[in-house]
Parts: sequence; C-alpha cells; structure tokens
Amino acid sequence: MCLAISAKYGDVPSVDILVWSELPTGAGLGSSAAYAVCLAAALLMACGAISCPLRDGESTARWTEEELTLINSWAFQGERVIHGNPSGVDNAVGTWGGALRYQAGKITPLKRVPTLRILLTNTKVPRSTKVLVAGVKEKILKFPAIMNPVLDSIDAISQECQSVLEAMPANPSPEHYPVLEEFFDINQHHLNVLGVGHPSLDRLCQVTASHGLHSKLTGAGGGGCGVTLLPPDASPPAVEAAKRDLCACGFDCWETQIGAPGVTLHRCSSLSAPVLRALAQS
Repeated sequence: MCLAISAKYGDVPSVDILVWSELPTGAGLGSSAAYAVCLAAALLMACGAISCPLRDGESTARWTEEELTLINSWAFQGERVIHGNPSGVDNAVGTWGGALRYQAGKITPLKRVPTLRILLTNTKVPRSTKVLVAGVKEKILKFPAIMNPVLDSIDAISQECQSVLEAMPANPSPEHYPVLEEFFDINQHHLNVLGVGHPSLDRLCQVTASHGLHSKLTGAGGGGCGVTLLPPDASPPAVEAAKRDLCACGFDCWETQIGAPGVTLHRCSSLSAPVLRALAQS
C-alpha cells in the first residue's frame, strides 16, 4: 500500500508506524479492516493526498466525504491483499462508522441511526469463513425450496430492522427495543437453520436469556463472536451478572456500542493514558 500510494500521489516520507489495538484478531470483528483503514488514512495524509483536518483547539477531526471515499478505496485494496475477495463491508464500516446497509454488493450508509449499547462476546472458538460459506452454499443448492425462503426472511428482518433504527432518533420509544430483541431471536434461529451456528453460540444465547437479554451471532458464525442488545432499561446488576456468567464459560466479554464514528484523526493529547502507554512501549 505504501509503494502504491507513493507511486500515485508522490513519495510517502520516511515514517515509523506504531499500531495498537484492543480488537481480537481472527474473531470476525474486522480487525484487519480497521488496520487497513487507519494505515490508508495515515499514508494518504503523509504524502498530502488528503488534508490534515485538525483545526486549532480541536482534539479530534474527520475528513471530508470525498477524502473518506479515497481512504475507503485504498483500505479495500489492503483487505484484498489480506483476504483475496472481501465484500468491502468491514473497511466501509471502519471508514464511515455508524451503520451501513449491504445488499448485492452495494453499500449504503444509514444517516439516522441511534447508538446502541451492546455486549460483545468472543467465544474463542476458531472458525473458517470459507468453510462456513461453502456449507451454506451447499445447503442452498441441496434444498433450494427450503433455504431460499429462509434467506428471504433474513433479508426482510434486515429491512424491518433498518426501518426501526431510522425511526428511533426522531421518535424514541420504549417499544422499539422489544421489536429489535425479537429480530435478534428470529435472526439467530434462521442462522442456525443455515448451518452457521455453534454450541458455544447457543450457550451464549442461553446465558444472556437467563438474564432477560437477547443475543445473536455476528460475523461468519461457527464460533467467533456474538452480540447482545442492552436496552436503556436493562438492569445494571443483570448486565453485570450476564458478563460474569459469560466469562465463567471461558468467553471474553466487553460492553461497547454500535454507531460510533469511523476513522478519526486525534491529537496525541486527546488519547487515553492506556493508549499512550501502549504506543510508548512499542
């Protein structure tokens, strides 16, 4: 990427690149895309292909839409080096942040989406996306009359979910979260039918359900990670108990959120102490 950007936009100056991340690798969380997006943004800015968006007094800043599009295009090339034939979803999320709709190869950022609190749980069960995708394809070819309606239903869930999410900022209602929880449950059942579930993910769903929370797999399935929705009225003791029980299963669990900004330029002074320490030790 460094050589290609230098050839197109002028030499990238001699630089030292330090990388620090809390994302576990190989867990279906887009760690390679996050790396590719940050690397592309840094190299493009270093050679002047994109501007430095920080202004006096600002601790963080983001690039223009045109510059983000350029960052995303180079990050996608990085993903191609790593994965061969990626969809482009992960690098697009890393670039623009928020939520995106992906259908038939077309990626559309959703403009009005609330920030959702979630538990993100890594079952630590390794899986092969290639093998899982091949298994789904085999099932569809073997039982098209059965499997195609399942895929149609998953598509309908996605569309209904998009409608709910886009309605929430303008008209927040406690009724939205139970609907999203039902979508989680139905989608998880469909994914099991497709053959991308795993006993570890079933266990994750059972543990969180025992605390009144709803979960589904995320990523390729077959192990990897699951996501648990935390509605605003979720009891803090119940959430903490769920986290303890998930960790007792041997899983890693983090409380985080969906809908955060994408790639951002930070002043060093704005970085948290743990990040600064990690970078200083590199």
